[in-house]
Amino acid sequence: MAHQPHPRARSEGESQALSAADTIAAIATPAGRGGIGVVRVSGARAGDIAVSILGELPPVRHATLARFRGASGDVIDSGIALFFGSPHSYTGEHVLELQGHGGPVVMRELLRRCVELGARVADPGEFTRRAFLNDRIDLAQAESVADLIDASSAEAAASAARSLEGEFSRYIHELVEGLIDLRMHVEACIDFPEEEIDPADRSALATKLGNLRARLEALLVQARQGAVLRDGLTVVLVGPPNVGKSSLLNRLAGEDIAIVTPIAGTTRDFVRATINVEGVPIHLIDTAGLRDSPDEVERIGIERAWKAIQSAGAVLYIAEAGDASRREEALFSDRLPRGTPVAHVTNKIDLTGAPPSSEGDERDKRIRVSARTGAGLEALRAWLLHTAGWRPHGEGLFMARERHLVALHAARERLAAAGDNTQAFELYAEDLKLAQEALGSITGAVTADDLLGEIFSRFCIGK
Repeated sequence: MAHQPHPRARSEGESQALSAADTIAAIATPAGRGGIGVVRVSGARAGDIAVSILGELPPVRHATLARFRGASGDVIDSGIALFFGSPHSYTGEHVLELQGHGGPVVMRELLRRCVELGARVADPGEFTRRAFLNDRIDLAQAESVADLIDASSAEAAASAARSLEGEFSRYIHELVEGLIDLRMHVEACIDFPEEEIDPADRSALATKLGNLRARLEALLVQARQGAVLRDGLTVVLVGPPNVGKSSLLNRLAGEDIAIVTPIAGTTRDFVRATINVEGVPIHLIDTAGLRDSPDEVERIGIERAWKAIQSAGAVLYIAEAGDASRREEALFSDRLPRGTPVAHVTNKIDLTGAPPSSEGDERDKRIRVSARTGAGLEALRAWLLHTAGWRPHGEGLFMARERHLVALHAARERLAAAGDNTQAFELYAEDLKLAQEALGSITGAVTADDLLGEIFSRFCIGK
C-alpha cells in the first residue's frame, strides 16, 4: 500500500488553482500502433464526459465493456471504461479511463471527443502534479513515477517502485519527526531561560542529535546508491587512432555498434552505447582518434572528442600493447580537466602475451585488456562501477535524484552546525529548523512553485 504523505500546507495560489481547475485529457499510452490504447480524463467534468461518450456513468471502480460514441452517435471504438470518483483516484479528482484499440487515429478521435465535451489537453506531468497538489502522493513519490518509466535496468525499476510506494518518503518523515521532537525541547529551553538545565537533559539532547545524524548519514549512503542507479556514469573512450577504441566499445556493448577497420580515422564522430553493469547504466562514447590530421572532417571529429572529454564523468585512455611511447598519453593528460577519473587501458594484449588485469587490479588505474578475446574486461567493469560510486548492496535501495542529495547534504551540514552550538540554544534551534526545511523540500512540504514546474515539465503527457 502506498505511503500516505503528511498533509501539506497549500498556498493560496494553489488552492485557487485547484478550485478552478480545468478538466484535462490526454492519450496515456505511447504514440504509434498497439493492442490497447488509453485516453485518461481528470477533473470535475469527467463524469459528464463519461455519460456523453458511453451513454451512462459506469459503476465506480468497475471495468465496464462499452461503446465509445462521437457527437453524432456513431461508434468511434469499443472497449473498457473505468471511472474513479474523487478523492479515490490517482489525481484525487474524478478520473475516467477509456481503454480502446491502440490505433493512433482511434486515440486521436477519442481525445478530440473529450475536448469537444469540455476537457483540455493536459500538459506534461499534469496528472501527477494534480496527484501531488491533492495530497495523494508527496513530491518524492511523484518524481519516482517518471523514474520508474525511465528506468534503464531491473534494479533501477525496483528502486523507483520502492520510492513510489513511499519508502524514501518514510525515512524522510521519520527524520523530520525526530527533528520536531528535538526542536520542541530546545525551544522550551529558550522559552524558559530562568530554569536551570540539568546536565542529564543536555546529555539526552546530545544523544538525540547524535542519533539523528547517524540515521541521516545512513540515508545519504542509500540515496547516493539510488542516484547512481538512476543517472549512471558517462564514459568517453579516447586515444590515438587504431588502438581498438571501437572494438572495445563493441565488446563492452555486446554488439557491433561502431564500425571497425584497420584504416586510421574511421571513427569521425561520436558513437554512443549504454550498457548495464550490476544494474548501473554506463553511457559509453567512442570518439575520433586523437592525432594531428590534415583531414578537415577528422579534425572536427577530434575537436568534438575534446568537448566530450570536458563534460565526461570518466575517461578511458586506450593505448596499444607493446607501444612504449608515452608522448601522446602525456599530451592528453596535460589537457584533461582537473579531477576527471581516468583509466589507462592497454588493449591488444593478445598480440603480446601480456597477462590481463583481474578484479582487484583496477585500483592502479592501469588495466590490461583484449577487446578481441574479452580478457581483462571484468577488471575494467569493476573500475567503471567503482568510479560511478557503486558499492555492493543488499535489498531495499530507493531511487534518488541530484536535488535530493543536495537537500540531504544541506541537512547534514545544519545538524553538524547544531552539534557545535549546543550551548547557544538560539543558534541550536535555528540550525535544527534549517535542517527540517531542507528535508521538507524533498517531499514537498516546503517547495517553490518554479521547482514544481521544472519537475513536472519533464514528465510524459498523459502522466
